[in-house]
Amino acid sequence: MTTLSADALATSPVPLRDDARIMALVGLAHASSHFSHLLLPLMFPVFIKEFGWSYSELGLMSTLFFVVSGVGQASSGFVVDRFGARPILFASLVFFALACAVASTANSYPAMLCVAALAGLGNCAFHPVDFTILNQRISSPRIGYAFSVHGLTGNLGWAAAPAFLGVLSAWAGWRAAYVGAALLYVSILVLLWMNRELLATTVVKRHADEPSAHDMAFMRLPVVWWCFAFFLLSTVTLAVVQNFSLPILKALHDVSLEAATLTLTAYMLCGAAGMLMGGFVAAKRPAHSDRVVATCMSIAAVLLALCATGWLGATGTMAVLAATGFAIGIGGPSRDLMIKKATPKGATGRVYGLVYSGLDVGFALSPVIFGAFMDRGWYAATLACAAAVLLLSVGAALGVGRQTAHAQTHSA
Repeated sequence: MTTLSADALATSPVPLRDDARIMALVGLAHASSHFSHLLLPLMFPVFIKEFGWSYSELGLMSTLFFVVSGVGQASSGFVVDRFGARPILFASLVFFALACAVASTANSYPAMLCVAALAGLGNCAFHPVDFTILNQRISSPRIGYAFSVHGLTGNLGWAAAPAFLGVLSAWAGWRAAYVGAALLYVSILVLLWMNRELLATTVVKRHADEPSAHDMAFMRLPVVWWCFAFFLLSTVTLAVVQNFSLPILKALHDVSLEAATLTLTAYMLCGAAGMLMGGFVAAKRPAHSDRVVATCMSIAAVLLALCATGWLGATGTMAVLAATGFAIGIGGPSRDLMIKKATPKGATGRVYGLVYSGLDVGFALSPVIFGAFMDRGWYAATLACAAAVLLLSVGAALGVGRQTAHAQTHSA
């Protein structure tokens, strides 16, 4: 397989204005992906009231979203490497808009499962797409900052979802909120189309006599599976916060739905602030990205465990839960840099597709497992187990660092 000519592009001098425009466009796309993660969970209280669905049924909707996204993400990396990132990005936004349109008219559980599947198809390609564009189009001295912007905008997408959907739902009803979300996705698609020349990428060329099995060679690298394990484990915890923090806070501390929603928004905003700071940390300590990630995840696990104890009271629990997002956010850019160092040249889409599908697997497993916890009233145990799983991700991050160092030593 030939080396991407974009490698040379990434190391050549590039005006800051050009890099900034690309970061902004990719960041907007990433925000729209994270926004989609909450299209269904934010309406869970409404669905319980209107349709009488259980937490297990609601959790299955989230699981379907991420199963479709995970399978699609592992496959989409190959498609991105072969056909380029830009057309796949545009198709994803079309799927999002279609999912929201269907949700606005849905009247049954199967219809909402259809919404989950469509949104999962939209979400599946974003990490292969985003990181292919960034790794090819952003100059090397600014790539750490690009990862910071990418993570920050993702968290802003999470933070925007409760405000956007909550306000529209309160003002005009939940169906109108989904119509508004559909129009939002169409607007983003139009903006990206108008700036499509900045999103073009170089496709991977393969010689006619080169066996297709060569495309799968990266799957034999242990570091790829360590990366996959890290994303799976760390995401299980994130999914608990996204899907169940609202009912957990209400059950443990009798806080209002509005206060719980503000706490989730604060968690996402703190994560965005952490991402911003984490960009500077990643730029200053690129050689120790695995240790930065492990430290941040350890701190976040301790904070989450404190929330599970109930010792902090309502206000303290909400504040510490938000601070957990800040700790995780700081490690975000170093996490992406850790993956970049582990990725072979010319395999960006495939590696990011497989590795980040671990994120979808974590999101898929967590609602099923912890939805059963919630149905049994094990609210504190849900938070405590989420903290324990986050600690396991620390070992996976350190494993990535060891495998990468081993590979660099043998290639030297």
